[in-house]
Amino acid sequence: MNLTENNSLSSTSNLINEKILLVQVLVGIFLCVNGLMIFTFLKKETFRETRYILFAQTLFVDSALMLLTDLALVGLSKQYPVHIIPCYFLCTLMSLLAICSPITLVAMCLERYVAICMPLRHASISTPKNTFIGLLVIWSFSFVIPLFIFIVCFVYIPPGFLHLYVVCSMEVMLQKKWLADMRAMSLQLLFIIMWCIIVSTYIKIMLAARSASSARKNSTNKSLKTIILHGVQLLLCMMQLLMPYIEMPLWKVNVIIFMNVRYSNFILFLILPRCLSPLVYGLRDKKFYNALKYYAFCGILVCNKHKISDDKTFRVGCHVTLYNNHML
Repeated sequence: MNLTENNSLSSTSNLINEKILLVQVLVGIFLCVNGLMIFTFLKKETFRETRYILFAQTLFVDSALMLLTDLALVGLSKQYPVHIIPCYFLCTLMSLLAICSPITLVAMCLERYVAICMPLRHASISTPKNTFIGLLVIWSFSFVIPLFIFIVCFVYIPPGFLHLYVVCSMEVMLQKKWLADMRAMSLQLLFIIMWCIIVSTYIKIMLAARSASSARKNSTNKSLKTIILHGVQLLLCMMQLLMPYIEMPLWKVNVIIFMNVRYSNFILFLILPRCLSPLVYGLRDKKFYNALKYYAFCGILVCNKHKISDDKTFRVGCHVTLYNNHML
């Protein structure tokens, strides 16, 4: 009987290790793609527009969140104990990044709304100063809920717990039911507000599309599709924020089931929505796509594609070309 149980535990452990290994591969690919996109953004002055800055912030936030969450997932799978204070800091930072990502998506939708519905005012609104203020507002709102939970945890933590070592996860900070309920209600309220903004933005752009000239039809329709994708991202991102409430009952019942559920949630609600950002701007935006492809091929191999320099666009044939420093 003991031998059978040991074999079962061994096979379960091997299965979990295989899943964790698959996650590492997916996270590695994701970080490489995002790293290339961030590099492309930093190298080109033409991408200092508001929408590209917001996109770059999304890439940075998603990459940091993915890295930290993956670290926590590996520690959880190995049942590696860490001191409770660093665990609190790690969970607070992950919560901050998880909230910052959907708020940035809403800001990107608002930027598209201004560009389509108020084209004459877009240049005066989307200034570097206003963009910087917008980023401060995004980070300030993102800090509110995680910082409150962090402070409450320190206020109510028993003195003996300060020397405790725990397997770090968000559940460690949500031991008090009233705190977990309040966090859930706050996130639900935040989700409703953001969802209303995205829906209203979509409706207004759709109305603008009906009266738009044929020259602006393509741009307007593309913005509508972008907002739909952002809406899907928002839904998946908010599901990721609510994951602890789905997983907490399982954590107290069966660790193996808890790990399997967390693994599935990690793939569906953390990796999947973050893969949509590169799709929205990295592949659908021709300007960014051309620059991205240039750096992906190290600026050497170019095959009959438009290449964007800081001051002009030019076409080259399919051959190996050496570029001057002032180009891409």
